[in-house]
Amino acid sequence: MKSKLKQIKFVRDIFFLSQSLKGFFTFKLLEMLKQYRWFFKSFQNFKKEINPNFSKIELQPCLFDNLSYTPLDPVYFFQDSWAAKKIFEIKPKHHYDVGSSAKTIGILSQFVPITMVDIRPIELELQNLHFQEGSILELPFEDNSLETISSLCVIEHIGLGRYGDTLDPYGSEKAIKELKRVLKIGGVILFSVPVDSENKIYFNAHRAFTRDYILEQFDEFSLLEEKYHYGTKMYDNYDRLKGFGTGLYMFKKEKICS
Repeated sequence: MKSKLKQIKFVRDIFFLSQSLKGFFTFKLLEMLKQYRWFFKSFQNFKKEINPNFSKIELQPCLFDNLSYTPLDPVYFFQDSWAAKKIFEIKPKHHYDVGSSAKTIGILSQFVPITMVDIRPIELELQNLHFQEGSILELPFEDNSLETISSLCVIEHIGLGRYGDTLDPYGSEKAIKELKRVLKIGGVILFSVPVDSENKIYFNAHRAFTRDYILEQFDEFSLLEEKYHYGTKMYDNYDRLKGFGTGLYMFKKEKICS
């Protein structure tokens, strides 16, 4: 029954609209009382034996970390690990990234100098990490100038207005075209996007693409590697029947893009 309901677009729309309301109605009285009861009970037990080196105690409750598992977002876990491995294998003199996770790029910059481009500046400084404010639709680089570039789970958002950007039904295609423009012949791009059984917009979260459509966008490139994440596992092949997932692509530029 549940699987059949998922096939109905109206039901899916209602479900996701209701999910978006959670941010406005997050107060749960019983859960709050339960967690504070656990907190104060733990605090009373802790005070039974005092470490004289830490006689001053201030309360700062952390109520939702006592889990039986390690919470992870599998999309970022898989794609960021994959991209890190590829960058280490390529060993570029200087790598460029557009819009990916600042946390991941910061870690990678300690092994390879990286310039990160984003419309939203980061306010932290880190050796080997260079920040350049810019848009993926108008990158601040010359044609055919970069050896390696990455953009992980970025282009699917362009033109949907989620991050305050201008609405544009062709935002993703324009972003891809700009990434291709700045990469030099022989250069490599690490690229990831949501994939699905058909091209689809989940407004205003993101788009999802078929494998064929992504390959069509990179027709001047050769495909060096592809991986797919569905659920909690990685696969070597795109599977339309698995539905929504994430595609990870490593492309090499073979000729100047038109």
